[in-house]
Amino acid sequence: MTNKQIALITGANRGIGYETARQLGARGLTVLVGARSAERGAEAAEKLRAEGIDARALEIDATDAASITRAAAWIDAEFGRLDVLVNNAGISGGTFDKPSETDVDRMREVFETNVFGIVTVTNAMLPLLRNAPAARIVQVSSEVGSIGFLMDQTSPMWSAAAISYPASKAALNMVTAMYAKELWDTPIKVNAANPGYCATDFNGNSGFRTATQGAEVSVALATLAEDGPTGQLWGYRWGSEDDTVLGQLPW
Repeated sequence: MTNKQIALITGANRGIGYETARQLGARGLTVLVGARSAERGAEAAEKLRAEGIDARALEIDATDAASITRAAAWIDAEFGRLDVLVNNAGISGGTFDKPSETDVDRMREVFETNVFGIVTVTNAMLPLLRNAPAARIVQVSSEVGSIGFLMDQTSPMWSAAAISYPASKAALNMVTAMYAKELWDTPIKVNAANPGYCATDFNGNSGFRTATQGAEVSVALATLAEDGPTGQLWGYRWGSEDDTVLGQLPW
């Protein structure tokens, strides 16, 4: 047993997930580097340990229920609780076709990871999160999941009209709200993070923010004080003179 807080970050072997693990580790948390590939997870954990961070690799695939069950059992045996869950793993589907050109099979793949996988991981980890004094759940979402934002003709995303990825994030936002309602009268807080458009392998490094900046949103929600919000989409806000402003976004 350890007095240090334990944080699991899925998809943590690179990009925003890796930076989230690094920043939480720098705050003194033990970070579990969740990755589909045991080898890539081990490499990432080793890099973090070289920076003096207490990092452990954990093989977990959001689309593989057996791997999720094994991961939860390992955390239970090793620590008996989980203080922070950051559901960072996600896929874009690789296409942003017009709605009328949607590849439904590919859309199902996106939802398997971005929605169903996150529900599976969260449900498996919830008993461990309940064992912590005041756990935090962070669902890494996106501003493209905000219906209010995408339907605003003055927003920079008005031209976006694809279904698969935005719909998966809109669904994830509702998932977040429903978990927040279920856990409303507990110390557990559940929020969705909008890291903004970050330059990572996820988008061919085309974003205008860094992975470090994107991770700061998840870290802020993972370390909320007792009086912090729950049931929000929170992160970088559009339409401000300073696009580094953080705050609540409309669903």
